[in-house]
Amino acid sequence: MSFPDKKTVLAFLEANPHITARRDIAKGLGVKGEQRAQLRAVLRDLDDGGDVERTAKRAYARADHPPNTTVVEFLRIDEHGDLIGKARGRDGLFGPDLVYAGQAHRPKGRAGAKAKRKDPGVGDNALCRVADTAAGWQAKVIKLFDKREDRPVIGLFTRTRGGGRVESANRKDRDDILIEGSDTHGAENGDLVVVQPRPSRGHGPKRGIVKEVIGSAGDPRAASLIAIHAHGIPTEFPEAALKQAREGKPLPSDREDLTKIPLITIDPADARDHDDAVYAEALEDGWRVIVAIADVSAYVTEGSALDREAYTRGNSTYFPDRVVPMLPFELSADECSLKAGELRRCLAVELEFDKSGTKRRHRFVRGMMRSAAGLSYNEAQAAIDGHVTERTEGLLDDVLKPLWDAYGAVKQARERRGPLELDLPERRIEFAEDGSIREIKVKERFDAHKLIEEFMIQANVAAAESLEKVKHPLVYRVHDTPSDAKLAALSEFLRTLDIKWPLGERPQTSRFNRLLADAEGADTQDVVTEIVLRSQAQAVYSPENLGHFGLNLAKYAHFTSPIRRYADLIVHRALISALGLGPDGLSKESAVRLEEMANHITDTERRSMAAEREATDRYLALFLEDQIGGDFDGRITGVTKSGLFIRLAETAADGFVPIGSLSDEFWVFEEGAMRIVARGSGRRFELGQTVQVRLKEVAPLRGGLLLEMLSRPKPKPKGEKAPSRGDFRGRGKGKRPDKLRGKGGRRRG
Repeated sequence: MSFPDKKTVLAFLEANPHITARRDIAKGLGVKGEQRAQLRAVLRDLDDGGDVERTAKRAYARADHPPNTTVVEFLRIDEHGDLIGKARGRDGLFGPDLVYAGQAHRPKGRAGAKAKRKDPGVGDNALCRVADTAAGWQAKVIKLFDKREDRPVIGLFTRTRGGGRVESANRKDRDDILIEGSDTHGAENGDLVVVQPRPSRGHGPKRGIVKEVIGSAGDPRAASLIAIHAHGIPTEFPEAALKQAREGKPLPSDREDLTKIPLITIDPADARDHDDAVYAEALEDGWRVIVAIADVSAYVTEGSALDREAYTRGNSTYFPDRVVPMLPFELSADECSLKAGELRRCLAVELEFDKSGTKRRHRFVRGMMRSAAGLSYNEAQAAIDGHVTERTEGLLDDVLKPLWDAYGAVKQARERRGPLELDLPERRIEFAEDGSIREIKVKERFDAHKLIEEFMIQANVAAAESLEKVKHPLVYRVHDTPSDAKLAALSEFLRTLDIKWPLGERPQTSRFNRLLADAEGADTQDVVTEIVLRSQAQAVYSPENLGHFGLNLAKYAHFTSPIRRYADLIVHRALISALGLGPDGLSKESAVRLEEMANHITDTERRSMAAEREATDRYLALFLEDQIGGDFDGRITGVTKSGLFIRLAETAADGFVPIGSLSDEFWVFEEGAMRIVARGSGRRFELGQTVQVRLKEVAPLRGGLLLEMLSRPKPKPKGEKAPSRGDFRGRGKGKRPDKLRGKGGRRRG
């Protein structure tokens, strides 16, 4: 191809992200005359291929490199409390996640000093200055645009003489909304309501109309309701989808008969949807393992009402007290669930391993099965450990022991593969019969969990391998390697712990695992685990194979949970069409939409994660409400210019210590070292530091905890220079915000 070609244009855009207008691109490349038409064609091709994004009528940017100055839409608050957005182009959102990093430089003089600068919130749009920093892509706000007036607000209604007022459940909404008497629509004190804001001229109190009462704040399980409505998670199925779910299907006669094989399910004790069943038997020189998965594609046919609703939801959403399923309960908890003793359709993979756990071969079949038993993780583990019950006695020798022996072999191969070993404890909220929280426990993790996980991983790898072998389109589950920027930030932080992390070499899970192993049992264990976790990319769905860094696998696809993930349903259909297992495989129309579908189900997964996290935060705040004034052990999990984020040890609840409450000292925020240091004395609070705090305030509606620091700062190390006045970044005495916002509600540094 003659100049300018695609490679040259992409390289120019990467080197000059501030140049976006087509005429400036042409000028920068020295394109003149007839070459301008070729440049237009090249830009159109790059736009169609997703390599660049059209940001205006005649402006372009690398799809992974937003312009230096662009409009950003802020979408969510992530697990670290950062406000995350994306650049907005002519055709929608594009590029990497952008972390809100405060306001851009203020103009000098009186006008700049008097300008009132507001932080953006979820749903806001702003003109931002964007930069790829050592800590990742960041956006600094130049101008915050007016909030969308049509964005519904979820909040707590309180009746007043003239009507009522609503306190928003969103930590970013600081002002109450006033409701006139004629607009309350029957709402009473303590109701949780959806409010439609009225158009505003930008001054005076906000006003709105109550559109719906969704529950009562007095209901102990209201936290999930707030998260469901705030994130727009669908809860009601269309009648056409329900009708399809209730329709019976005649049993097929052309499937492989697996009913004589004692497949069993092993799940949490309270599980209602059983996606997968397993079986193992010894061979002369290895092991035969069968992983059977519910054949959801036989019921959810492509393009049907059920399929459209499942795609819209993308996945099931799991709250502490309920599940919002991807499929109606008639399927998810009944017809598709692999219940013990019930005849069920399945898509199964037969895997053969040698004695060292290396897979030799596999094959997929569409079959009929009947689960021999449905065990909980606790039951299965107890039986293996010698505590046999009436339910497990008959399964021990012929079913459970072969499974554990096969897992022992496969575990050897896993250890040779060396996936990232981040074993993070999970908390479980347990409810009493009246809906109140009884206790918060650390989830126990047994070999039974690891056995099921590893067999599911092997089945997922087999699915990706089979589809790649016949060059059939599919959606991969990909986990990219850590970015250079995140590795640079990791290296900079580890230097503060006197740990060397060489830059320039290809990231490997084995290197991370050595770092984690070296820190095990040391004072730095928690902080090293935290920083390694932060250095990792987020896993996504993609039709392009980037591999799975965390699992250290070259190819990986989700296949084992089609009841609760649409991604798995796509892979099932792809296998059916690629291997000739039936007429209900992936259509050509869907195959060409895989990139769009992958982006959608990635978005719905993140939506569910955000809703689940917010609901958990509210439940934890509710649980701690009667413990105000109590003292707690915790660990610093976030350091910002505004203060410290603390995770309490027993409950894993997250709270905030404002910097203004620490002392009368001036505090310098050292971003690279993730600490704040007192000017003059050099005392500091650091990421990962264990501390004791006192619970000062609780805001269950917003899931926020305000804490008071009881622990003294660490002393300045000998020989280290304390920050001077020239290093000033912020001071200890500060005005406390008029409303508690807790985790995620304050700007991260």
